[in-house]
Amino acid sequence: MTSIYEQALGAGFKQLHPKIQERFGLSSKDHIASIGEGVMEEIWYARWAALPLHIGTTRHIMFPNRGEAVPFRIENYAYQDEWGRETVTWCRTFNFPGIQRRFDATMIYSEQRGRVVDYLGNKQHLAVDLRITAGDNGGIRIQSGEQRFYEGLLGFRVPPWFTGTADVCEWYDDVTQKYRISVQVSNPVFGPVFRYKGSFQARIITVGEDDVPPHVKPLRVEIRE
Repeated sequence: MTSIYEQALGAGFKQLHPKIQERFGLSSKDHIASIGEGVMEEIWYARWAALPLHIGTTRHIMFPNRGEAVPFRIENYAYQDEWGRETVTWCRTFNFPGIQRRFDATMIYSEQRGRVVDYLGNKQHLAVDLRITAGDNGGIRIQSGEQRFYEGLLGFRVPPWFTGTADVCEWYDDVTQKYRISVQVSNPVFGPVFRYKGSFQARIITVGEDDVPPHVKPLRVEIRE
């Protein structure tokens, strides 16, 4: 089975650094996962966005915390969800002094939309279209597009002015033998909202069919893409 990122990139997947291919080549048939641990050099948020970010902490969607040298862990597991869709977890944990924050997402490849769709948070209320490209440095770039909100019978497209547009770059540094990541979230009206950057090392582990930890899976699974 082809990974959701290889489906999105097509032949461009081969332009990625081998270590990036390893991390983004996960599929449920492989029975492996990527566990990364490192340090975020900087985590920043705009003060004006404190309230919506604070609300986001209840759903594991960003958070109103700043810091430097913040210990970081990322857990990427590939599995098939309740609807039989190939799914990859993005469970990010940030350990600030005295408090732990989570930023969770699950991604699928949507045949309907012809792209990867990112469900943000632990209840999949926000579905975000992603544009994925290969960088000149062998890294991968992920940019967010249209966002949709789903809750019960309610479903609507979120107005662009009310959203945060994410630009994520991940690449492998052969000198330090670490993965580097940079994440920036901006609002089209108010400007920068949230960002972090840092590095981590990742290891590949073997996972049985029923061994995906419950804490990386969403509490609610949305069928609408």
